Amino acid sequence: MARPDKVTAVESLTNEFSSSAAAVLTEYRGLSVKHLKELRRSLGSDASYAVAKNTLTKLAAENAGIAGLDDILVGPTAIAFIKGDVATVAKGLRDFAKANPLLVIKGGVMDGKVLDADTVKKLADLESREVLLSKLAGAMKGTAQKAVSLFAAPLTQAAQLFGALQEKRAAGETPDATAEAVTPSADATDTSAPDNAAPAASEASDVASAPQDVAVAASNE
Repeated sequence: MARPDKVTAVESLTNEFSSSAAAVLTEYRGLSVKHLKELRRSLGSDASYAVAKNTLTKLAAENAGIAGLDDILVGPTAIAFIKGDVATVAKGLRDFAKANPLLVIKGGVMDGKVLDADTVKKLADLESREVLLSKLAGAMKGTAQKAVSLFAAPLTQAAQLFGALQEKRAAGETPDATAEAVTPSADATDTSAPDNAAPAASEASDVASAPQDVAVAASNE
């Protein structure tokens, strides 16, 4: 019968594997308590770092649906369970290992898949989540501004855009160029119809449906 403390340890490790963005397995043999404290401090709140027995780690990994750790679970093992940005923690571990060669990266787990040591080190070369989000926001800025100008356009001009897009789709052509060509300018106004003119039923229907289809067109740019 399994001892209660081992059962608790396996349950805790299983939860860590299941809830973490990734995990990096290391060998720490020869590192002092002071060094381990420095490593934990350098990882900050992005990861927890703890020593784990190989037999319990294997059981916990299997409980979390992870197989293939046998070759990694050799010798003393300590695991960094990553809760924050994976690239940032991988950089921290790599840099600490360079300064303290006794820390050896043995491999890792991400998205349920086992990674070898070289793959884990390559994660350290990735840009952080914050940098990637910043680049994505910059790339989306131009498209967002186009979408705003479309929604702010008079409905009659939006209906014209919608009609042009429909013609392009019917001809099997890409609508992007048409959308840019007929996008109304900021000071464009529609003065073709007198105030007391009532649109035909079909025209009113086309205009009423235009904003939704324009939104679709804007999102495809």
